[in-house]
Amino acid sequence: MSVRELVVLGTASQVPTRHRNHNGYLLRWDGEGILFDPGEGTQRQMLRAGVAAHDLHRICVTHFHGDHSLGLAGVIQRINLDRVPHGISAHYPRSGQKFFDRLRYATAYRETVALTEAPVDSDGVLATSAAYTLEARKLSHPVESYGYRLVEPDGRRMLGDRLAAHGIKGPDVGRIQREGSLGDVLLDDVSEERRGQRFAFVMDTRLCDGVYALAEGCDMLVIESTFLDEDERLAVDHGHLTAGQAAAVARDAGVRHLVLTHFSQRYSDPAEFERQARAAGFEGELTVAHDLLRVPVPKRR
Repeated sequence: MSVRELVVLGTASQVPTRHRNHNGYLLRWDGEGILFDPGEGTQRQMLRAGVAAHDLHRICVTHFHGDHSLGLAGVIQRINLDRVPHGISAHYPRSGQKFFDRLRYATAYRETVALTEAPVDSDGVLATSAAYTLEARKLSHPVESYGYRLVEPDGRRMLGDRLAAHGIKGPDVGRIQREGSLGDVLLDDVSEERRGQRFAFVMDTRLCDGVYALAEGCDMLVIESTFLDEDERLAVDHGHLTAGQAAAVARDAGVRHLVLTHFSQRYSDPAEFERQARAAGFEGELTVAHDLLRVPVPKRR
């Protein structure tokens, strides 16, 4: 059975707190796991969340500030210690290659796993498989930063009433799916397009074209909301978003499930992020993330 869910490992911005670890997010997508922005302490949070090194297939780093990348050293060494039986790809801004190298080889260890470095230096497609296409878009932050977007290919949904009306059943259902027709009956006569799911991960950034491109039509958008709206000036100065800005992006992009995260330690009431997101007009499903939370990706429309 396929599982598509977000496992939240950490939600703090800049520094961990007593209640929030540095960033870390695992997207389970059927049989594959994509780890986003492993900050300090991610390896321990994985243990607490029941996430094993064997669950990882890709690592995606948005940028090389410590709260988004200091956990790389421990995660990479754990992958090798546990002798993960499959290769793993790592995506990160090419401009931060020196930081990736330092984290990958921060201490001595024995390499046992093929880790493929696939740095990002422009907008576009990073990887394509039968299950999804992984894309990147440049964001606006004091250091180079990229957001990531996963898009499942569109498919077809077979319609039982139309199949029955044409007398198609059993092995013939598979045949018309494969061949596109059965006698005079076309696949379009007994099915409809099933839109592929879309997921986006947007971290440290001001509002920019990349934010909107990543969010467009997403079933789930994980997005930073470091500041509350009254501190918008601070957000702009430091290259971040407010709760209201993030929610307005989701509203305009038609996002189904909005996950707010990456919270400044200056705020003590998480509920205020939800209130401001609703005030911005977002009416879809909304989650204000906390550590070790599991959030299912919405079912297909």
